[in-house]
Amino acid sequence: MSSFGASGRGGMAAATVTCSASLGTDLRPLDILSEVVPTGGLARGMRVFQVEGVRGFQLTTSRPRALGFPASRLFIHCDRFPEEFSIIVTLRVLSVPAKRNEYVFTLMAEESPSVLVGLRYAPDKLHFLFWSQERAGGWQTRVTFPNVSLSDNQWHTLILAVSGQSFSLTVDCSIPKDVVVETPFPASLSVKRASFYLGNRRRRKGVFTGLLRQLVLLPGADATPRICTTMNFKVATLSVPTVLQDLPAKPASNEVLKYPYETDTKVTLGSRPPCTKQEKAQFWFNASRRGLYLCNGSTWISMLEVKQRLDYVEEYQNLATNSETMGVEVFTIPKVGLFAATANRYTPPGSAIYKWTDGKFVPYQNIPTYQAQSWKYFTIGKKTFLAVVNHREGTQPLYSLPPCTLLSLLCQGLPWSCHSAWEQAASTFDGAHLSVCLSPPGNNHNIDSVIYRWNPRTGLFETNQTIPTSGAYDWEFFTIGPYSFLAVANTFNGTSTKIYSHIYIWLSGSFQLFQSILTFGAADWEVFRIGDRVFLAVANSHSYDSGMPAPSNFYAINSSIYELNITAQMFVKFQDLLTYSALDWEFFSVGDDSFLVVANSFDGFTFSVNSIIYRWQGYEGFVAAHHLPTVGCRDWEAFHTAEGSYLLYSSAKEPLSKVLKLKTT
Repeated sequence: MSSFGASGRGGMAAATVTCSASLGTDLRPLDILSEVVPTGGLARGMRVFQVEGVRGFQLTTSRPRALGFPASRLFIHCDRFPEEFSIIVTLRVLSVPAKRNEYVFTLMAEESPSVLVGLRYAPDKLHFLFWSQERAGGWQTRVTFPNVSLSDNQWHTLILAVSGQSFSLTVDCSIPKDVVVETPFPASLSVKRASFYLGNRRRRKGVFTGLLRQLVLLPGADATPRICTTMNFKVATLSVPTVLQDLPAKPASNEVLKYPYETDTKVTLGSRPPCTKQEKAQFWFNASRRGLYLCNGSTWISMLEVKQRLDYVEEYQNLATNSETMGVEVFTIPKVGLFAATANRYTPPGSAIYKWTDGKFVPYQNIPTYQAQSWKYFTIGKKTFLAVVNHREGTQPLYSLPPCTLLSLLCQGLPWSCHSAWEQAASTFDGAHLSVCLSPPGNNHNIDSVIYRWNPRTGLFETNQTIPTSGAYDWEFFTIGPYSFLAVANTFNGTSTKIYSHIYIWLSGSFQLFQSILTFGAADWEVFRIGDRVFLAVANSHSYDSGMPAPSNFYAINSSIYELNITAQMFVKFQDLLTYSALDWEFFSVGDDSFLVVANSFDGFTFSVNSIIYRWQGYEGFVAAHHLPTVGCRDWEAFHTAEGSYLLYSSAKEPLSKVLKLKTT
């Protein structure tokens, strides 16, 4: 077995291997990648390239041997490869042609063409190779991990843990893939007169064509607990060469780049472009605001701009609605415009769609609905949908949105008279999109809600799973790293509003219980992020228990904000805020400032209650900043246009919703 002493190459606290009877407890990572980098420069055949703000090595095929070094550099006092170990790799794979194999690294004896240890990638497969002289007649053993899709031009971190006959692969800290083979990894694999080769097997064929950022050997331990502690799992770091590490945020004015690098950065001009994974690390220059923005894969981050701050909120537009409005959905159809759909209470004339025109919402279309509760806009591939929740009449229509018309075709009616809300799972699980509907409480509050799976062959939603709920009022879908979650707001079980709401995690083709949180008539969940921190806010509407004495006020009750604790792998309470029959939370940002606005609907005496905007104050949490007069406030929506930033609230007690403009300085 192996233990370690100190050595210093490549700008890191490296370790060298010594043979002993047992493994020491101070095992440290061996940075294979740093060994190839000469002090003060780069090896021939290596270039530094930056993509999505992350640097990696690009390798060339002219001199494969130049990308190698003797194994004795790492194995100074011992000429045997560890019996148990982990290999950590961070890479960015380009599209690999069918039937082509590319080597991430190999360990080869000088006098033999055989690979002692190696890692090879093929389309949708990863192969771990090792040589065993004790068994299999001295033949090479190949351990294959199928269904490993890395050819998406994205960064990925792989952790391969080896122990005897057991081999485990973890990709981006997701669920490990475990393989058990007949031939164990050798207990005494000699590395005498052997060399490591980076991105090749000592010849030009099979050279790795992507980018390589991290290649570390950790003897005697599974590296997964050490790696999977960060929010950015795809570029999780154990050890990277100095040349690939980030530069100081503000280098000295006379500082010159020690290691030049290339990047695929592009600057886009004109109106606000989309910001997705494809545009990550790209720039956009907004001429009207004289601002330079960087795409982080989901939102545009201001790099150079006079920072806006929220000064005050002013009434901007009174939006007359068909009747009282139970919910509102603001959405944008690309190349068509910005719309708002109001879920109106009374059947005639139904619910309305408004379009943002000349700086105001104007009536666009009426849709027949039946005591509508809410709308949900979503897309699946190139298809665009708008789903409405009806409180009566037995079916929940989904409307398909053609490119030139907002609503012209009833796509599907689902046989559930839903009570409150739809939630679209915007990610793809095992190739299937999911949508959630809440079943009606009627006289029985404890019934199942339904998760529907999109069938691309029939173009219809089909039942995938049911989940027990108690007067369920809202679902919230969100993702954290590679994991996907659904949170349900349970409101009433027939006797009490003091019940548990649940958070589910997507595992093995279905949602499974992750955590239960005690709530009081929960009406809404809102997930949001501030920096690397993830929060989940619940709107508690009222406190009632038939078996307990009545409180002085059913509706003056704390709503709570929870924060994800990565170490504990659960949400823990962060802050309580006094609310009055809260029905909705909405998170929004102005400049570098973050805000939450709550929909207070009833204080026990009147529906004319102030809803409150809370400002994020760091250590202090959220602090009340603005008190907004509202009447029976049911829902808030934040949106942005070329003219500025706005809030729209719906009233469940009068046929009038309001658009408020955020005035900034």
